[in-house]
Amino acid sequence: MSGRPIVVVGDVLLDRDITGRAGRLAPDAPVPVVDVADERCRPGGAGLAAALAARDGREVILVTGLGHDEASDTVRSLLPPGVRLAELPLEGSLPVKCRVLAGGRPLMRMDHGGGRTGAPGDRVLRVLEEAGTILVADYGRGAVSAVRSAVQRAAQRVPVLWDPHPQGTRPIPGLRMVTPNEREARWFLRRHGADRSGSVEDADDSLRAHARRGSLLAERWQCASVAVTLGARGAVLTRPRCDDPLYIPVVSRGDGDPCGAGDCFAATAAAVLADGGLPPEAAGAATEAAASFVAAGGTGEHAIWHTGRNPSVRGPSGPRPDKPHRLEDILALANAVRSRGGTVVAAGGCFDLLHAGHVQFLENARRTGDLLIVCVNSDASVRRLKGPGRPLNAAADRVRVLAGLGCVDAVAEFGEDTPQALLQRLRPDIWVKGGDYSVRDLPEAAQLREWNGQTLVLPYLEGRSTTDLARRAAGSRT
Repeated sequence: MSGRPIVVVGDVLLDRDITGRAGRLAPDAPVPVVDVADERCRPGGAGLAAALAARDGREVILVTGLGHDEASDTVRSLLPPGVRLAELPLEGSLPVKCRVLAGGRPLMRMDHGGGRTGAPGDRVLRVLEEAGTILVADYGRGAVSAVRSAVQRAAQRVPVLWDPHPQGTRPIPGLRMVTPNEREARWFLRRHGADRSGSVEDADDSLRAHARRGSLLAERWQCASVAVTLGARGAVLTRPRCDDPLYIPVVSRGDGDPCGAGDCFAATAAAVLADGGLPPEAAGAATEAAASFVAAGGTGEHAIWHTGRNPSVRGPSGPRPDKPHRLEDILALANAVRSRGGTVVAAGGCFDLLHAGHVQFLENARRTGDLLIVCVNSDASVRRLKGPGRPLNAAADRVRVLAGLGCVDAVAEFGEDTPQALLQRLRPDIWVKGGDYSVRDLPEAAQLREWNGQTLVLPYLEGRSTTDLARRAAGSRT
């Protein structure tokens, strides 16, 4: 389907940002006075999603309602050359969303305008029939309702991603992915209810709760997957009746304007699906793209077309000296973190030849909490698990290498085949494993539940393994 266009269906808004400096209060009311420095307009809503989807030269067709008013004409002129229009008739004026910002932060927003979208013509229906992938951005202003049945038919043959909003319509069955943010997921779960008992508290902000909401919504909406976006925390990807959600942390972070990050997430995920990617791949790429989008300035002058990493983006902190390896010291460190309300994370493995897959896994594990303890197999344990000739590096060397990583706070060695005895002492809040495992297959998962802990599966970097590295090294000897 990659040779066929991505069709973006939804409501377009005209976004207008008025930026300036607020250095004083008005004499007649306690409100800031903004000295205006600049004013910019851009396509918003489905228009922004279409512009983002077209950044890498893809063919994108935007199905939306446009009229004969000034705002509609402005949107037509601002869409990039890579976006073609398939217009629905609009009676009335296009909605305009105006933000006033000072110091890069919004002070207020004013909305005006709004019309009614009419029935689709033959060209719109033909565009939907010929789509390779469809992205729905439903802001509840009529565009999606007008073509809902056509999108429903298309979902039977091509990937359809749905970016829902509280004012929009309910997602259709058979979707490849739905992408609510955490606030929207709470709202939809209250509105649509759940098919299974034992729902989740609305105020619960844990990763487990977000994954649970996504799974319940996936079941209710009858879709293949739901990605609940969590802002700076990343995203959780889950499926109907899913016990092993995929948590995707943010790699690059910044303090930019988050406006439009959801559209960037949806557009990036749709592009990955269009290329034949699976939902985990789509959610992973989308999470990083949205984070980079915010770090690069959000919907600023250039950030609409570019999500490259900003030099100011903060990654994991640098190496910390005197990292504990004695169990008593590690327990004291973990208790100190908990006393401050922090989250203790544990990860385990042999880590015989440290490679890029290990580093990515450990960096992502550290981002799930405030303290990362790595549980590493002893030499005897590795030998029993991997066979004669392993480990390639002695435990003391493996511990020293792991402790040298900036994302690792402490390293503990264990001699058993599994780290369950060690975990019983550490009692971490989160236990993480790589994406080639399933939570239901891990004996540690049941153990974590004893103290209300959580087991997470993190993305796995394909094509990297100690066994393959050792085999290639042996084959290269002369």
